[in-house]
Amino acid sequence: MKLSIIIPVFNEEKTILECLQRIKRAKLPKKWQTEIIVVDDGSKDNSKIEIQKSKLHFKSKNFKIIFYSNNRGKGYAIRLGLKQAIGDYVLIQDSDLEYDPSDYPKLLKPISDKKAQVVYGSRFLGERKSMFFWHMLGNKILSLLTNILYDSTLSDMEVGYKVFPRQLLNNLNLKEDRFGFEPEVTAKVLKRKIRIYEVPISYSGREYREGKKITWPDAVKAAFILLKCRFFA
Repeated sequence: MKLSIIIPVFNEEKTILECLQRIKRAKLPKKWQTEIIVVDDGSKDNSKIEIQKSKLHFKSKNFKIIFYSNNRGKGYAIRLGLKQAIGDYVLIQDSDLEYDPSDYPKLLKPISDKKAQVVYGSRFLGERKSMFFWHMLGNKILSLLTNILYDSTLSDMEVGYKVFPRQLLNNLNLKEDRFGFEPEVTAKVLKRKIRIYEVPISYSGREYREGKKITWPDAVKAAFILLKCRFFA
């Protein structure tokens, strides 16, 4: 099976090279091959230069780069990457080093074992660097709201590590451009009565001074999207 790894990047000049090196070192289960799709979401720093440097370390046919000038958001970047993807499955990889590609075997094993179609990592089931209290509370509330609305038992709806069949993603009619991707894709998967399989992953959250981007208005919007998808979509 082939895995398309989509990496949205916005102003991550300090981490993108290390992220890509970690992906290269990751040991996938047998019979899995990868392609990497880096989508620069209108970065204003030197991310584009760092991404170009990384081309030297990968086979060109399995390494694709998309650049565009205006910042549109994570969801938009993922949709563009999806248009270039040819893998059987798609994995979303943030470029900020909060998530470690060494967890790929955990994410892919339920699929290899034919136990699941969609797999999410969970930051609350595995080892982790302590996150901000208000981020933890916001994540818990959004996961609870998801579970109430969609009759599920997710522990970490907002997690960045998600794996989907490519054809499923293509059929979900995703529209959210920014961090709304996380609640939108989760809601639309659950509305199709597809149960999401969770596995424990490690997590090393970063500080705002290190470039963390998500804020409380994003949590409010996520709640609105969950409600909209449940009752009006």
